Formats: sequence, C-alpha cells, structure tokens
Amino acid sequence: MLCCPGPGWLRTLPTLRLRARGLQPGWSNSRLPALPVWAAASVSAAAPGGWYEALAASAPVRAAEEVLLGSQAATGLPWWGSILLSTVALRGAVTLPLAAYQHYILAKIFALQKLGMSRFQMYVTHFVRAISVLMIPIAATVPSSLVLYWLCSSVMGLSQNLLLRSPGFRRLCRIPPTKSDSETPYKDLSAAFCAKFLSRK
Repeated sequence: MLCCPGPGWLRTLPTLRLRARGLQPGWSNSRLPALPVWAAASVSAAAPGGWYEALAASAPVRAAEEVLLGSQAATGLPWWGSILLSTVALRGAVTLPLAAYQHYILAKIFALQKLGMSRFQMYVTHFVRAISVLMIPIAATVPSSLVLYWLCSSVMGLSQNLLLRSPGFRRLCRIPPTKSDSETPYKDLSAAFCAKFLSRK
C-alpha cells in the first residue's frame, strides 16, 4: 500500500512485513536503516494476521494499486500527481454520470420530494458531521497518500455537486426542471452562506 511521500512513497505489503521484522529486501541486518517514528505505527499495524494485513491483501486494494501503478508508468508523473490524476479521472468518469442520472430520476418523481428535512434526515446529517470530525485524528495516523486521495476526492465531490446545480449542465444532461431549480444557483448559495455565517453578530 502507499505509505509515505518522496521517492519511497509506494511500499508494498511484503516490504512492510520485512521491515516490521527488522529486514529489508536485499539488505543485511548490519546495514538496515532505522525506521522513522512516523512509519512505526503503520508498520506495526501490518503485523501478520492483523486486520490491516487482511485489508491490504483484499482484491479492491490490489486493484487500486494496479491502477495507480499503471497510471504512474503511463504518465511518468510523481506519485502525488498520479494520485490526483487517477482520482479526478475516476470521479469524472464514474461518479459524475451516476450523480447526473440520480438527479434525473429524482426530477422525474416532484410529488415524492419534500421541501423540508425530515427528522431522520437531520439525524443522518448530524451523524455524518460527527464522523467528519472523528476523521481528523484518523487522518493524522494513516499514510499521507491516503489523506491526499481523501482531499482530492472531497474537492471533486464538491465540484461535482456545484456543477449539477448549473442550469446549463442540467439541460445538457436532460434533467427535467423542478420547482426548486434556480437560474442563479451560485448567487443563491453565496447569499445563503453570507446570511447564515457572515451576517451574525
């Protein structure tokens, strides 16, 4: 799995296992460099039989590794660039069409939509916000490449949601108009943000 920035950013699980046991592929114990503090926690989590090892050896993780390896080999970009490029490409090719289709389906059903949030929706919203806060200490312990992916994916998700508010893009995707649609969605968002956060005394 990806582990740390720099030339040695890409660390496979077998390499982590060897380093956790005090070995390095092709190196003798006499010239083994000491592990830095930031790598100790990640290596210890990869102990044989642990949940981290099982997750790292799973098919989805292996597939993601192959995609990143292929992207880096094809483009010649550094690893951070390969992560950014792969995330943008996958989000644009997979989740954007699915989100547009979801909006299309929701627009087909004006009578089933509610203007206000239900109590259950409010609970879900608060739960997601709490999870977002809990992710901060978790993000401080995972490999930096994973944090970069999360950041890039979140920015792409926000951009995608803003794009789906555009009347021109909605017409391009043939999403039927609804009563809640606005011809100036970005001005409305800016006004709502200012009214909620900047106008408070």
